[in-house]
Amino acid sequence: MAEDSNNQDGMTRRKFIQNTGLVAAGALGGGLLGGVIGNQTGDETANTNQQNAENTNGTNGDTENRMEARVFFKRQQDFNVLRSMTERIFPEDDNGPGAIELGVPYYIDRQLAGPWGMNAKEYMDGPFEEGADTQGSQTRVPRGDMFLQGVRRVNAISQDQFGENFFDLEDTGQQNEILSALENDDVNMNGFSSSEFFSTLVVATMEGAYCDPVYGGNRGMRGWQMKEFPGAQMAYADVIEDEEFHEMDPVSLHDHHSS
Repeated sequence: MAEDSNNQDGMTRRKFIQNTGLVAAGALGGGLLGGVIGNQTGDETANTNQQNAENTNGTNGDTENRMEARVFFKRQQDFNVLRSMTERIFPEDDNGPGAIELGVPYYIDRQLAGPWGMNAKEYMDGPFEEGADTQGSQTRVPRGDMFLQGVRRVNAISQDQFGENFFDLEDTGQQNEILSALENDDVNMNGFSSSEFFSTLVVATMEGAYCDPVYGGNRGMRGWQMKEFPGAQMAYADVIEDEEFHEMDPVSLHDHHSS
Protein backbone atom coordinates (compact mmCIF):
# COMPACT_ATOMS: atom_id res chain seq x y z
CA MET A 1 0.00 0.00 0.00
CA ALA A 2 1.42 3.36 -0.99
CA GLU A 3 1.87 5.94 1.75
CA ASP A 4 -0.06 9.20 1.52
CA SER A 5 2.28 11.65 -0.17
CA ASN A 6 0.79 14.47 1.89
CA ASN A 7 2.21 12.88 5.03
CA GLN A 8 5.84 12.68 3.93
CA ASP A 9 6.89 15.26 6.49
CA GLY A 10 4.58 13.99 9.21
CA MET A 11 3.52 10.66 10.66
CA THR A 12 1.96 8.18 8.24
CA ARG A 13 -0.72 5.68 9.21
CA ARG A 14 1.79 2.82 8.89
CA LYS A 15 4.37 4.64 11.03
CA PHE A 16 1.74 5.36 13.66
CA ILE A 17 0.80 1.67 13.86
CA GLN A 18 4.46 0.69 14.09
CA ASN A 19 5.07 3.13 16.93
CA THR A 20 2.01 2.09 18.90
CA GLY A 21 3.14 -1.50 18.57
CA LEU A 22 6.49 -0.60 20.07
CA VAL A 23 4.80 1.15 22.97
CA ALA A 24 2.69 -1.92 23.72
CA ALA A 25 5.72 -4.17 23.52
CA GLY A 26 7.62 -1.88 25.87
CA ALA A 27 4.82 -2.01 28.42
CA LEU A 28 4.82 -5.81 28.38
CA GLY A 29 8.57 -6.30 28.14
CA GLY A 30 10.11 -3.68 30.37
CA GLY A 31 13.31 -5.67 30.87
CA LEU A 32 13.99 -5.84 27.17
CA LEU A 33 13.23 -2.17 26.70
CA GLY A 34 15.55 -1.26 29.55
CA GLY A 35 18.34 -3.34 28.00
CA VAL A 36 18.01 -1.61 24.65
CA ILE A 37 18.03 1.84 26.19
CA GLY A 38 20.94 0.90 28.42
CA ASN A 39 23.10 0.37 25.31
CA GLN A 40 22.58 3.87 23.96
CA THR A 41 25.54 6.08 23.18
CA GLY A 42 27.07 8.52 25.62
CA ASP A 43 25.49 11.47 23.80
CA GLU A 44 22.03 9.98 24.19
CA THR A 45 22.67 9.37 27.88
CA ALA A 46 23.81 12.95 28.30
CA ASN A 47 20.60 14.16 26.67
CA THR A 48 18.57 12.01 29.06
CA ASN A 49 20.44 13.40 32.06
CA GLN A 50 19.92 16.95 30.82
CA GLN A 51 16.18 16.36 30.46
CA ASN A 52 16.13 14.82 33.91
CA ALA A 53 17.90 17.81 35.42
CA GLU A 54 15.25 20.07 33.92
CA ASN A 55 12.50 17.85 35.31
CA THR A 56 13.93 17.94 38.83
CA ASN A 57 13.77 21.71 38.69
CA GLY A 58 10.00 21.45 38.51
CA THR A 59 9.31 21.82 34.78
CA ASN A 60 7.24 18.62 34.79
CA GLY A 61 5.28 19.43 37.95
CA ASP A 62 2.06 20.24 36.13
CA THR A 63 2.17 16.92 34.27
CA GLU A 64 2.73 14.99 37.48
CA ASN A 65 -0.12 16.79 39.21
CA ARG A 66 -2.49 15.94 36.38
CA MET A 67 -1.63 12.27 36.85
CA GLU A 68 -2.74 12.35 40.50
CA ALA A 69 -6.26 11.28 41.37
CA ARG A 70 -7.85 9.30 44.18
CA VAL A 71 -8.56 5.71 43.17
CA PHE A 72 -9.17 4.13 46.59
CA PHE A 73 -10.57 6.79 48.90
CA LYS A 74 -14.09 7.71 47.78
CA ARG A 75 -14.64 10.40 50.42
CA GLN A 76 -12.56 13.57 50.25
CA GLN A 77 -12.70 13.88 54.02
CA ASP A 78 -11.00 10.50 54.50
CA PHE A 79 -8.26 11.48 52.06
CA ASN A 80 -7.76 14.83 53.79
CA VAL A 81 -7.24 13.04 57.11
CA LEU A 82 -4.67 10.77 55.48
CA ARG A 83 -2.88 13.78 53.98
CA SER A 84 -2.57 15.50 57.33
CA MET A 85 -1.42 12.33 59.08
CA THR A 86 1.37 11.72 56.57
CA GLU A 87 2.47 15.35 56.83
CA ARG A 88 2.87 15.01 60.60
CA ILE A 89 4.93 11.85 60.10
CA PHE A 90 7.06 13.42 57.35
CA PRO A 91 6.73 17.20 57.77
CA GLU A 92 8.18 19.92 55.61
CA ASP A 93 11.24 21.54 57.18
CA ASP A 94 14.51 23.24 56.26
CA ASN A 95 15.75 20.00 54.69
CA GLY A 96 13.03 19.90 52.08
CA PRO A 97 9.38 19.19 51.28
CA GLY A 98 6.99 17.17 53.40
CA ALA A 99 4.77 14.23 52.57
CA ILE A 100 2.02 16.24 50.90
CA GLU A 101 4.36 18.06 48.53
CA LEU A 102 6.09 14.77 47.70
CA GLY A 103 2.78 13.19 46.68
CA VAL A 104 2.88 10.58 49.46
CA PRO A 105 -0.92 10.52 50.01
CA TYR A 106 -1.47 9.62 46.35
CA TYR A 107 1.17 6.91 46.57
CA ILE A 108 -0.64 5.34 49.54
CA ASP A 109 -4.01 5.71 47.82
CA ARG A 110 -2.68 3.88 44.76
CA GLN A 111 -1.18 1.09 46.86
CA LEU A 112 -4.41 0.60 48.78
CA ALA A 113 -6.32 0.27 45.50
CA GLY A 114 -4.03 -2.56 44.38
CA PRO A 115 -2.98 -6.01 45.64
CA TRP A 116 -1.20 -4.56 48.70
CA GLY A 117 -4.43 -3.00 49.96
CA MET A 118 -6.26 -6.30 49.57
CA ASN A 119 -3.44 -8.42 51.08
CA ALA A 120 -3.66 -10.40 47.86
CA LYS A 121 -0.34 -12.19 48.40
CA GLU A 122 -1.03 -13.19 51.99
CA TYR A 123 -3.08 -16.01 53.50
CA MET A 124 -6.08 -14.32 55.12
CA ASP A 125 -8.38 -17.24 56.02
CA GLY A 126 -8.75 -19.04 59.34
CA PRO A 127 -8.10 -20.61 61.69
CA PHE A 128 -6.82 -17.51 63.47
CA GLU A 129 -4.44 -17.78 66.41
CA GLU A 130 -2.64 -15.16 68.44
CA GLY A 131 0.84 -15.03 66.95
CA ALA A 132 4.20 -14.24 68.48
CA ASP A 133 5.76 -10.80 68.09
CA THR A 134 8.31 -12.27 65.68
CA GLN A 135 5.62 -13.50 63.28
CA GLY A 136 4.53 -10.11 62.00
CA SER A 137 0.97 -9.03 61.39
CA GLN A 138 -1.69 -11.60 62.26
CA THR A 139 -4.76 -9.47 61.60
CA ARG A 140 -7.59 -10.75 59.44
CA VAL A 141 -8.41 -7.19 58.32
CA PRO A 142 -7.13 -6.20 54.84
CA ARG A 143 -4.99 -3.07 54.73
CA GLY A 144 -7.60 -1.17 52.74
CA ASP A 145 -10.20 -1.71 55.45
CA MET A 146 -7.59 -0.97 58.11
CA PHE A 147 -6.80 2.43 56.60
CA LEU A 148 -10.45 3.36 56.16
CA GLN A 149 -11.24 2.48 59.75
CA GLY A 150 -8.06 4.14 60.97
CA VAL A 151 -8.49 7.54 59.32
CA ARG A 152 -12.16 7.70 60.31
CA ARG A 153 -11.35 6.79 63.89
CA VAL A 154 -8.66 9.48 64.01
CA ASN A 155 -11.08 12.10 62.69
CA ALA A 156 -13.77 11.04 65.17
CA ILE A 157 -11.30 11.44 68.05
CA SER A 158 -10.30 14.87 66.75
CA GLN A 159 -13.91 16.00 66.54
CA ASP A 160 -14.69 14.61 70.00
CA GLN A 161 -11.65 16.06 71.78
CA PHE A 162 -10.99 19.28 69.89
CA GLY A 163 -14.25 20.01 68.05
CA GLU A 164 -12.65 20.03 64.58
CA ASN A 165 -11.67 17.66 61.82
CA PHE A 166 -8.13 16.35 62.13
CA PHE A 167 -7.04 18.19 58.99
CA ASP A 168 -8.51 21.47 60.27
CA LEU A 169 -6.51 21.49 63.51
CA GLU A 170 -4.09 24.41 63.40
CA ASP A 171 -2.27 23.19 66.50
CA THR A 172 0.07 20.45 65.30
CA GLY A 173 0.56 19.49 68.93
CA GLN A 174 -3.05 18.33 69.02
CA GLN A 175 -2.49 16.27 65.89
CA ASN A 176 0.64 14.77 67.43
CA GLU A 177 -1.32 13.92 70.57
CA ILE A 178 -3.76 11.82 68.56
CA LEU A 179 -1.00 10.11 66.60
CA SER A 180 0.87 9.32 69.82
CA ALA A 181 -2.28 7.68 71.16
CA LEU A 182 -2.35 5.50 68.05
CA GLU A 183 1.29 4.55 68.47
CA ASN A 184 0.81 3.69 72.15
CA ASP A 185 -2.23 1.46 71.51
CA ASP A 186 -4.52 3.85 73.36
CA VAL A 187 -7.13 3.87 70.58
CA ASN A 188 -9.66 1.07 70.22
CA MET A 189 -9.83 -0.50 66.76
CA ASN A 190 -11.94 -3.35 65.43
CA GLY A 191 -9.83 -6.32 64.34
CA PHE A 192 -6.36 -4.83 64.75
CA SER A 193 -4.37 -2.68 67.15
CA SER A 194 -3.96 1.05 66.67
CA SER A 195 -0.18 0.63 66.89
CA GLU A 196 -0.29 -1.76 63.94
CA PHE A 197 -2.19 0.78 61.88
CA PHE A 198 0.23 3.52 62.90
CA SER A 199 3.34 1.48 62.06
CA THR A 200 1.87 0.47 58.70
CA LEU A 201 1.12 4.12 57.96
CA VAL A 202 4.67 5.16 58.88
CA VAL A 203 6.21 2.54 56.57
CA ALA A 204 3.89 3.51 53.71
CA THR A 205 4.72 7.19 54.24
CA MET A 206 8.45 6.54 54.02
CA GLU A 207 7.97 4.42 50.93
CA GLY A 208 5.99 7.22 49.30
CA ALA A 209 8.70 9.76 50.09
CA TYR A 210 11.58 7.71 48.67
CA CYS A 211 10.07 5.40 46.04
CA ASP A 212 10.65 5.78 42.33
CA PRO A 213 8.20 8.43 41.06
CA VAL A 214 6.60 5.92 38.69
CA TYR A 215 4.81 4.51 41.74
CA GLY A 216 3.12 7.81 42.53
CA GLY A 217 5.31 9.28 45.28
CA ASN A 218 8.63 11.13 45.54
CA ARG A 219 7.28 13.88 43.30
CA GLY A 220 9.98 15.45 41.18
CA MET A 221 12.48 13.06 42.83
CA ARG A 222 12.83 15.64 45.59
CA GLY A 223 12.93 12.93 48.25
CA TRP A 224 16.01 11.52 46.55
CA GLN A 225 17.49 14.99 46.18
CA MET A 226 17.28 15.53 49.94
CA LYS A 227 19.33 12.36 50.51
CA GLU A 228 21.55 12.93 47.44
CA PHE A 229 20.47 9.52 46.17
CA PRO A 230 21.27 8.99 42.45
CA GLY A 231 18.13 6.98 41.73
CA ALA A 232 17.86 4.37 38.99
CA GLN A 233 21.26 4.78 37.37
CA MET A 234 21.84 1.99 34.86
CA ALA A 235 25.61 1.84 35.34
CA TYR A 236 28.62 3.66 36.77
CA ALA A 237 31.19 2.26 34.35
CA ASP A 238 32.18 5.70 33.06
CA VAL A 239 32.98 7.12 36.51
CA ILE A 240 33.73 4.18 38.80
CA GLU A 241 37.49 4.45 38.41
CA ASP A 242 37.69 8.23 38.79
CA GLU A 243 39.46 9.55 41.87
CA GLU A 244 37.17 12.55 42.22
CA PHE A 245 33.72 12.34 43.78
CA HIS A 246 30.83 12.66 41.33
CA GLU A 247 27.55 14.32 42.24
CA MET A 248 24.74 12.98 40.05
CA ASP A 249 21.24 14.23 39.45
CA PRO A 250 18.75 11.49 40.33
CA VAL A 251 17.27 9.43 37.51
CA SER A 252 13.82 7.83 37.54
CA LEU A 253 12.85 4.65 35.74
CA HIS A 254 10.72 6.85 33.50
CA ASP A 255 13.82 8.69 32.30
CA HIS A 256 15.07 5.51 30.62
CA HIS A 257 12.04 5.31 28.35
CA SER A 258 12.25 7.13 25.05
CA SER A 259 9.87 10.05 24.67
